[in-house]
Amino acid sequence: MLLCTACLVGLQLLISCCWAFACHSTEPSPDFTLPGDYLLAGLFPLHSGCLQVRHRPEVTLCDRTGSFNEHGYHLFQAMRLGVEEINNSTTLLPNVTLGYQLYDVCSDSANVYATLSVLSLPGPRHIELQGDLLCYSPKVLAVIGPDTTNRAATTAALLSPFLMPLISYGASSETLSVKRQYPSFLRTIPNDKYQVETMVLLLQRFGWTWISLVGSSGDYGQLGVQALEKQATDQGICIAFKDIVPFSAQVGDQRMQRLMRHLAQATATVVVVFSNRPLARVFFESVVLANLTGKVWVASEAWVLSRHITGVPGIQRIGTVLGVAIQKRIVPGLKAFEEAYARADKGAPRPCHKSSCCSSNQVCRECEAFTAHTMPKLKGFSMSSAYNAYRAVYAVAHGLHQLLGCASGVCSRGRVYPWQLLEQIHKVNFLLHKDTVMFNDNGDPLSSYNIIAWDWSGPKWTFTVLGSSTWSPVQLDINETKIQWHGKDNQVPKSVCSSDCLEGHQRVVTGFHPCCFECVPCGAGTFLNKSDLYRCQPCGKEEWAPEGSQTCFPRTVVFLACQEHTSWVLLAANTLLLLLLLGTAGLFAWHLDTPVVRSAGGRLCFLMLGSLAAGSGSLYGFFGEPTRPACLLRQALFALGFTIFLSCLTVRSFQLIIIFKFSTKAPTFYRAWVQNHGAGLFVMISSAAQLLICLTWLVVWTPLPTREYQRFPHLVMLECTEANSLGFILAFLYNGLLSISAFACSYLGKDLPENYNEAKCVTFSLLFNFMSWIAFFTTASVYDGKYLPAVNMLAGLSSLSSGFGGYFLPKCYVILCRPDLNSTEHFQASIQDYTRHRGST
Repeated sequence: MLLCTACLVGLQLLISCCWAFACHSTEPSPDFTLPGDYLLAGLFPLHSGCLQVRHRPEVTLCDRTGSFNEHGYHLFQAMRLGVEEINNSTTLLPNVTLGYQLYDVCSDSANVYATLSVLSLPGPRHIELQGDLLCYSPKVLAVIGPDTTNRAATTAALLSPFLMPLISYGASSETLSVKRQYPSFLRTIPNDKYQVETMVLLLQRFGWTWISLVGSSGDYGQLGVQALEKQATDQGICIAFKDIVPFSAQVGDQRMQRLMRHLAQATATVVVVFSNRPLARVFFESVVLANLTGKVWVASEAWVLSRHITGVPGIQRIGTVLGVAIQKRIVPGLKAFEEAYARADKGAPRPCHKSSCCSSNQVCRECEAFTAHTMPKLKGFSMSSAYNAYRAVYAVAHGLHQLLGCASGVCSRGRVYPWQLLEQIHKVNFLLHKDTVMFNDNGDPLSSYNIIAWDWSGPKWTFTVLGSSTWSPVQLDINETKIQWHGKDNQVPKSVCSSDCLEGHQRVVTGFHPCCFECVPCGAGTFLNKSDLYRCQPCGKEEWAPEGSQTCFPRTVVFLACQEHTSWVLLAANTLLLLLLLGTAGLFAWHLDTPVVRSAGGRLCFLMLGSLAAGSGSLYGFFGEPTRPACLLRQALFALGFTIFLSCLTVRSFQLIIIFKFSTKAPTFYRAWVQNHGAGLFVMISSAAQLLICLTWLVVWTPLPTREYQRFPHLVMLECTEANSLGFILAFLYNGLLSISAFACSYLGKDLPENYNEAKCVTFSLLFNFMSWIAFFTTASVYDGKYLPAVNMLAGLSSLSSGFGGYFLPKCYVILCRPDLNSTEHFQASIQDYTRHRGST
C-alpha cells in the first residue's frame, strides 16, 4: 500500500516538476545558495503573498515591491548563521561542510515549488520514479520550515514517502504529530496541544467559564479553535460565541462588522483569539473601529508578542491582554550577523523584467539593498522564532554528526539517505546555549511556554512575564499580582453566565449551556458532591443531611437506654411493683386460711399474682438495644400474663355472683358449675385462647429487631416490629374483651356483702387500665420517636399497677392494718346483713 502511494505521489511530482522547473530558469541569488558536502533546504516567507486572478496554475513569484516580510527575513538569516557556525566548528562536523538551498515561500504555490525542487536529483531537474524510495537520494538531505501549518502539512505530505526530515520552526498544529500521516515531520516549536491545555488552565485559574472564541482561517486557527472548544467544554467552560476570521477579511467590511456586533452582544467578558498574525491584525483593527472595550483578550503564541499587532492605533484601549508565548530565546550573534550582511558589498540589485515580479523565488532584491540604517530591527518575537529555525539547523547537524561517526574527530564521507538522517535526528539530545534540544516520539520538542500580559503603563508598549507552563502533564505557575487589570480597583474581571451557587445548592441548567443555570437547594437526605454540581446525591442509609447540605452526617442510633433518667424511673417503678407482688404472695401464703385470702380466691390469688409478675418481668425487655429474645417475649408475655390475671378476675367476680344470686334461683346451673370446676375451666380456656393467639403472632408475624430509617431523617430507631403486626392487635383486643367482661361481672356484684363487694376498686382499676392504653395509642398516633417504647412500658406498668392496686392492695390493708375485719365472725355477720337486706327487699 505504501509503495503504491509512493508511486502515485512520484507520478504527480514528475508531472509538476516538468512544468515548474521549465518555467523558472533564472539563477538564484548567492545569498540563497551555499555549496557543501551535504545540503539542507530552508523555506522562509521573505515576502507576503499577492492575491490575484489566475487563469492557469502557476507559481507565485515572491519578490515584489512592498511585500517584504521582516519576520521571515530574520528566520532566513538565522539559518544562514547556523550553517556558518557549524562549518566553522572543529568538533561538530570537523571535516564536512554543510550547504543550503533557501527558498522564499510567500504562497502555497511557491511552497510546493520549493518542495519539488528539494526532492529533485542533483544535476537534472526532475524526480525519478523508483521501486524503492528508501534508495532515493535527492540533492537535499533535510528541510527547515516552512512557517505555517497549511504549508507544513503540504510539504510534509510530499516529503513523507521519501522519509526526508522536515523540521518546522513555526507549524504548531497537533495534527502534524500524527506519524501515520507525517512520519518524517519534526518541529522546534511546541505542539498546539500543550498551548490549548495551557489556555484552558489559564481560564480555570481565574474562574472564567463563559468565553467567546475567535480563530483565523486555515489549519492553525481552525484546528486550534476546535481543540480549544473540546478541551474547554470537557473542563466545564462554555463557549458563548464562536467565529472564524476569513482569509478575505477586511477592516470595516460586512463580515467583520457582523462579527464585532456578535462579540458585543455576547455576555462573555473573555475572548480567546487563536489566530495567525495577518488576520489578528485585521481582527483587532476591527475591534478598535467598533470601540469594543472592557474585555479580557487571551492570545495565542502566533500574535501575542507581535509588534504587527501591538502597533494597531488605539489598541491600548481594548482591555487586558493575556497570552501564551514561546519562551524567549536569543540567537547569539544574529544581530551582528545581519549588520555585517547589510554592510557587505552585494553589488547592485538586478532589475526585474516581469512587471513587478522577478522570475525566481531565490531572489530578494530588497535584502540586497539593505544598509546599516535601513535593515529591519530584530525584535523579541522574531528573535524567539529565529531561535527555533537556528535550533532546527543544529538538530540536523547533530543527527549528521551521529550518522557520520564524527565522535572520533573525523567524519566518514559517503552517501547518506534522508531516512538514515531522520533516524538519528529523533535520537539527538544536546545543549545549545544552555537549552536542551531533543524530540519526543511524535517529533515535538521538550520545551515550555511563558504566560505574559501586555503592559501599557509606561510610555511604550511592553509585556510582563507572569509565569510559565510546563508539561507533561501541563502545569501552570503564574504570579497574579503582576497583572494590571483594566477594571476598577484592579479586580479580576468576571466572565460567567451564572454566578456560583451557595453551598448545598445544585445547578439546574437553563438553556443549552451547562454554565447557565439556576440554583436550587438540595432536599433533605441529599447532598451536593463537589465533583457533580448539577445533581444532588442521596445520602447513604446510615447517613442524613438537612436541606441545602454539601455533606452527609452519620445518623444517631437511638433506643431506650438504661442509662437515661426516664429509664431509671421506669426501672425503679417496675422493680418496686415486682417486689410488691412477691411481698403480697408471701403475705397471702402466710394468711392463706384467713377469710380475706379465701374470699379473694384462695390459691387462685397466687396464679393472679404470678401472672402480674410475669407481665412485670416482660417489661424489662423494653430497656436496652432490642434483641431477638426480647422482641419475641416482651409483648407476648405481657399479653399472656395480663390475660391470665383478667381471666381470674373475671371468673372470681362471676363466681361470687353465682354463689350469692344464682345458687337458690338456678340450683342446677350452680351445681353444674361447681361439679365441673367451672372457674378453673374458664381460666384454662381463656388463657389457652390467648396463648394460641400469641403463638400464631410469634410464628406468622414474628417480632424481630429492626432498624427504622423513615420516621426521622437524622435517627436510626432500633425497635421491634410488633407494633405494626396483626398479632399484636388481636392480643390487645382479646385483653380488651376480658377487661370489659371483668368490669361487667364486678359491676353486677356491687350489692354483694361488704367483704365480698369489690366493684368499686376493680371498676376503678379497669377504668385506669382503659385510660392507660387509650393514652398510649393516642401518643403513638402523634409521636413516633425514641421514647415511644417508654410510653408503651408506662402503659403496661399502669395496667399491672391498677390491677394489683384495685384487687390486692385493699386486702393487704385488711390483713396488715385491720386484723379485726379478717375474722370468720365478721364475714358471717356481713353475710347475715346481706341476707336480711335481700329478704326485706
